[in-house]
Amino acid sequence: MKKENIYILDDRGIIYINGKDCFNYLQNIISNDLNKVLDNQSCFSYLLTPQGKYLFEFIIVKHKNGYFLDCPKYQIENLYKQLVVYKLRSKVEITNLSNEFVVAAISKENFPEFESNNKPGMTIKFREDPIILDPRCIKLGVRVIINLEKLYLSSKKLNLKISNVDEYYHLSHSLGIPNSDTENFQNKIFGLETNSEELNAIDFKKGCYVGQENTARMKLKEKISRRIYPIEIIEGNIANDDTIKINNIEIGKIVNNSKYSFGLFKFKDPNFKLDEILNTDKAKIKVKKPFWA
Repeated sequence: MKKENIYILDDRGIIYINGKDCFNYLQNIISNDLNKVLDNQSCFSYLLTPQGKYLFEFIIVKHKNGYFLDCPKYQIENLYKQLVVYKLRSKVEITNLSNEFVVAAISKENFPEFESNNKPGMTIKFREDPIILDPRCIKLGVRVIINLEKLYLSSKKLNLKISNVDEYYHLSHSLGIPNSDTENFQNKIFGLETNSEELNAIDFKKGCYVGQENTARMKLKEKISRRIYPIEIIEGNIANDDTIKINNIEIGKIVNNSKYSFGLFKFKDPNFKLDEILNTDKAKIKVKKPFWA
């Protein structure tokens, strides 16, 4: 990520949750520990199904008396409905602020505060707006949640130029981090299979939350035998659910056929190797090594 570039993430949306009960309300449903989220610290988290399958993801940022949820924009409507379902009698307000705020990504080199503290999720303020060192992986730089008009003023002050967002998502994909193209994961893949632990989305020491029982059991008994990896298409075309093979042995399947594709692999299978050429019926592919591998 170049120091002088800023990437406007138009595919991200913002939900704001506040009210008397907002802490307990969120703490009881999300996979991470909300105690981590302070004025100077943010976190990444999931909202799982009761069975522990991936449903929604978001970065949680403290804002005034509540919390911003920075999430894929395509999820906003359904996430909002799900949050309302869990609201019950809790005294909370849930507001879609996607028309008021934008999310942008910047190199952490623009902020000297991060030179001495590289803890994922570290949060500072720049002209009253939160600057978050990406809680999934610090190689993704920092994120800012900001009013669009202020974004241009802040960009000018930092001598930044608005750049092609594909550069940012190419970096994210090379690190093995899906962003706003996770629709085909929803209610199909367990949270742990999407590398939630490696991306700091789950706290195994907190109390109960939606999907906690099965997630903890899978972790304790080492039941996870599949996980997603980014893939590179060498030749041909792929489609969702295409079987991936090596030497005619099934090793996984395509779970995200997009510009930045992912496969779900049997990573414990002795035939699975990161540096091998793999095949589908109509393509040759290769696994990209994620940052945590």
